[in-house]
Amino acid sequence: MKAQIQVTFDALNPRALSIFWAEVLGYRHPPPPGVALPNGQDGLEAWDTFLKESDIPEDQHNSASALEDPEGQGPRLYFQRVPEAKAVKNRVHLDVRAAEGLEGHERMIALERECDRLLALGARRLERHEPAPPMSMGFIVMADPEGNEFCLD
Repeated sequence: MKAQIQVTFDALNPRALSIFWAEVLGYRHPPPPGVALPNGQDGLEAWDTFLKESDIPEDQHNSASALEDPEGQGPRLYFQRVPEAKAVKNRVHLDVRAAEGLEGHERMIALERECDRLLALGARRLERHEPAPPMSMGFIVMADPEGNEFCLD
């Protein structure tokens, strides 16, 4: 049996963090139960309507959010509200593969280009690691808007 995984993020603001990661990865918010979306449409707006029509108290509207790979290849991401801010370094992090097949200077240029795009979305740059063959091709460590570290690889 092949196991499926979901990556879960603790978050102060699940909606905002899911919007950030949707932009980073090209993922979409899935629709609420029983709601069909036009092809390619993101489900976030449908969730707003669903929660309101389901009489869910407004203070619970941002208790969770989810993302799915529209091509069905990558893991589902789930964002759950927690009361405390992130306090220490992640023990698990995502590597965003932004320069596959590239090496050396070309690779680092591609990573820097993606870094600039993610900075504009609200990420923070933490450090750059230069290529050190044969063990490292080079990467950039970043943090999402809530401080979760990830790598551009």
